[in-house]
Amino acid sequence: MNAHLATLPLWADLALCALLGTGAAFALIGSWGLAHLSDFFKRLHAPTKTVTLGVGCVLIASTLWFALRGTLSLHELLITLFLFMTAPVSAHLIAKAALALDPSARPPAPAADRPVRD
Repeated sequence: MNAHLATLPLWADLALCALLGTGAAFALIGSWGLAHLSDFFKRLHAPTKTVTLGVGCVLIASTLWFALRGTLSLHELLITLFLFMTAPVSAHLIAKAALALDPSARPPAPAADRPVRD
C-alpha cells in the first residue's frame, strides 16, 4: 500500500467525522431555515449563521485531513477566514438594504414609559 494512502489513527477519523457531521448538520438546518421561515429577516439570519458554521467545520476538517497526511494546505484556512469575515458583513448590508426599501419592516422604537430590561 502506498504510504500516502495509509489510514489515519482512530482519533483523527473520529475528529474528521465529527467535524463533517457537524458541518453537514449546520448546513441542513440553515437550508431548512431559508426555505421554511416566515419573515425575510428570519430567512436571512438562518443561513448566514448556520451555513457559515457548517462550511467552516467542513473546511477545518479538510485542513486537518491534509495536515495529518503531511501536506500543509493553507487554502482552506484562507477560505475560512474570508468566509467568517465576509458573511456577517454581507448579511448586514442586505438587511440594511431591505430596511431602506421597506421602512415599515423596522421594529417599533421602545416606549419611553416601559422599563428597560438588562
